[in-house]
Amino acid sequence: MRKIHAFQSCSKNFITRTSSASRSLASQKFLASAAFSRPYTVSSTRRDFTSFFCHNQQWSARSDGPKPSDITRVRGIAHAVAEPDAVHVAPAGFKEVEVLTPRRLLKIYAQLAKSRLTILVVLTAMSGVALSPLPATVPILLSTAVGTALCSASANTLNQLQEIPYDAQMARTRQRPLVRRAISPLHAAGFAAVTGVAGPAVLWFMASPVTACLGAANIVLYAAAYTWLKRKSVANTWVGAVVGGIPPLMGWTACGGKLLPSADYTIHLFLPSFLTETPLDMSMIDNPLGAFALFMLLYSWQFPHFNSLSHFIRGSYSQAGYKMLCVLNPQKNALVALRHSLLLVPICSILFPLSGLTTWAFAITSLVPNAICVRGSWAWWRRCGEKEARISFQNYLWYLPVMLALMMVHKQGLEWRRWVGMEEEVLSDGADIPKPQV
Repeated sequence: MRKIHAFQSCSKNFITRTSSASRSLASQKFLASAAFSRPYTVSSTRRDFTSFFCHNQQWSARSDGPKPSDITRVRGIAHAVAEPDAVHVAPAGFKEVEVLTPRRLLKIYAQLAKSRLTILVVLTAMSGVALSPLPATVPILLSTAVGTALCSASANTLNQLQEIPYDAQMARTRQRPLVRRAISPLHAAGFAAVTGVAGPAVLWFMASPVTACLGAANIVLYAAAYTWLKRKSVANTWVGAVVGGIPPLMGWTACGGKLLPSADYTIHLFLPSFLTETPLDMSMIDNPLGAFALFMLLYSWQFPHFNSLSHFIRGSYSQAGYKMLCVLNPQKNALVALRHSLLLVPICSILFPLSGLTTWAFAITSLVPNAICVRGSWAWWRRCGEKEARISFQNYLWYLPVMLALMMVHKQGLEWRRWVGMEEEVLSDGADIPKPQV
C-alpha cells in the first residue's frame, strides 16, 4: 500500500507540472487516468503464463536482478512519459547485443554448425575411410573430413533457421545464436548457403561424385525432411537415424568403394575358419556388405543414444510442440531403444566378421560392451525412469568410439603383431624376411 500511495502522490505532483507548454495533451490524459483509476494490478494467471513462456531472466548478468514483472511497473511507464528526452538505461534483466568481432563471429559459426555434433559426424565418416580395404591418400582423407564438416555445418544451420520460434521456448536451446539475435537470419542463411555449396563441391572434385551426392542428400534429409517431420510425426527419429548412417558411407565411397552389388562387384561372405576350408581371399573384402555393415552400425546406434537423451528432456520437446516418441509414448520410446540395442549384437558379432571388415575375434570382444549397454537399455525399459535413461545415454556415449577402436584392432588383413615387431613377416615362398643389421 505504501508503494501505491507513493505512486499516486508522485503522479499528482507530476500532473501539476504538466500545465507547461512542452507537455502534450496525450501525456496529460495518460497520467490523469493512471493517477485516478484503480491501482495497476496483473492477474496471477496472466503473470504466470507470460513469465513461463516469455521471460528473459536467464539472460540477466546478475543473480539479484529484477524479476520480469518488476521491469514493467507503471512507475517506469510514467517516468518514460514524463521525461521523454532522458537517456534510456536498459533494465538489468536484459543484455546488450554484442558487437561481432572476428573471434565472436567464429564462435557463432561454430554454434550454428553445432560443433560437437559436426565433429562426431566427421569421425564417423573417417571410420569409413579407416575400415575400407581400399588404399586412401592424405588428400582424400583431408578433403573428406573438410567436405563432411561443411555439409554438416550447412544442415545444422538450416535446421536452426527453421526452428527459431521453437528453440526460444526450450530452456536448452534458448541460448542459440539466432534465438538471442547474436546474428541475423540473413547472415546465417548466407553461411548455410556457402557451406552447403562448398561441402559437396570439395567432395566432388577431391573425393568422388558419389560422396558429394551423399553429402548433399544428407543436407536435404536433415534440413528438410527431418526438421519438418519433428512437428508432424514420430517418424522423424527414423529419418534422423538414416542421416546418421550416411557419413560412414561417404568415407567408404571416398576411397573408391561401391554401395550396390553388380556383376563384377558381388557380395562375398567370410565364414569362420572352422566352417570352411577355402583360403582367405583379401581381394574380396571390398564388397557391398562392408558398406551395409557400417551403415547399420550407425543407424541402430542412433536409437538408444537419441531416445535415452530425449527421454529426460521430453518436457522441452512437449513445450515446443514437437511430436516425439518420448512425449507421446515414453514406454514405447524405451522399447524401440531396447530393440536396436539387441540388434547391435548380431550386427557386431555376425555382420561385420561376415562382411570381411573384421576378423571373427571381433565377434567375441564386441560382446562385452554390447552386454553392458543391453543391460542398461533393459533396465530403462522395465522402469522407464530418468535415472535409467541417463545411464543408458552415458553407455552409448562411449559405446561408439570403443566399437570403432575394436574394429580397427580386429581389421581384416591388419597385422598388429607384425607392426609392433612381435612377429616376423613371411615371404610368399615361406621364407622369413631377414631383419636389417643395425
